[in-house]
Amino acid sequence: MSDRDISLRTTGKIKNFKIFLEQGVPLKKPEWLKIKVPSDPTQIQQVKKLLNETKLETVCKQADCPNLCTCFNKKRATFLIMGKICTRRCPFCSVAHGYPDPLDPDEPKHLALTVQKLGLTYTVITSVDRDDLKDGGASHFANCIKEIRNLTSSRVEILVPDFRGRVEKALDILVNCPPDVFNHNIETVPRLYKHARPGGNYEHSLNLLNEWTNRCPQVPAKSGLMVGLGETDDEVVEVLGDLRAHGVSMVTIGQYLAPSNYHIPVKRYVHPNTFKKYAQIAQELGFANCASGVLVRSSYEAMEQAEHSHLLD
Repeated sequence: MSDRDISLRTTGKIKNFKIFLEQGVPLKKPEWLKIKVPSDPTQIQQVKKLLNETKLETVCKQADCPNLCTCFNKKRATFLIMGKICTRRCPFCSVAHGYPDPLDPDEPKHLALTVQKLGLTYTVITSVDRDDLKDGGASHFANCIKEIRNLTSSRVEILVPDFRGRVEKALDILVNCPPDVFNHNIETVPRLYKHARPGGNYEHSLNLLNEWTNRCPQVPAKSGLMVGLGETDDEVVEVLGDLRAHGVSMVTIGQYLAPSNYHIPVKRYVHPNTFKKYAQIAQELGFANCASGVLVRSSYEAMEQAEHSHLLD
């Protein structure tokens, strides 16, 4: 299948999301939602050039992360492995979906070399959903971890999909080559799963995190959720309680921003003071660390969060 075929299929599916435009006029962005762009783009361009040379993707770019310039300026990126075509179609996400390409067996080596060239001491790796693979891509994650550790002393955090229908096999692989932090996003509250994450299952994601903690208790479990999709504050607190009860020790909470008019619209912009309340509640629930803020994302200051939680000492 050609790139053009994938593009056409992907575009065709996204058009189905135009129904969201009928839900009303988009909310006006508040004053506090401002993104600072570094004045000197030199470092940003160098990182982009290196990524192009090694043919590596980042979720920073594919998911239109508002922190891209800030992170690239610090020589940081969340690497997106196993291609840039996802087998799921979540209406909040800007990553393309369709039929993915075969895995690149050289990607782990290219990734390790890039980590070395950037001088990273903490590396975050995520992936598209690969429901077409028998292990959901777990072996590829493990190969990336091995290559990075063979070439560098960087610590590794992985942000994994839910391995739907393949959890046992995936975890069997990953516990034999564990990362330093295991991250899987719960994304939203259970009431909104059918609307926002139709390919996922709330209980399944909780069980994945819990199973990891049971199998590999020395490696902390982490999760993240978005707010602004129509949830209530009480529901956010309930999710925090569920995550803590299932062994999660670190959590991120950030504002959902619609990538386009073809995606789920923002239902509310959560005030910065409310994010502070979320963090306070998370601390009371026993989380080692909670990064909670308007522009916080899954891998937002991931190294600092892990260090401040004292889970990697």
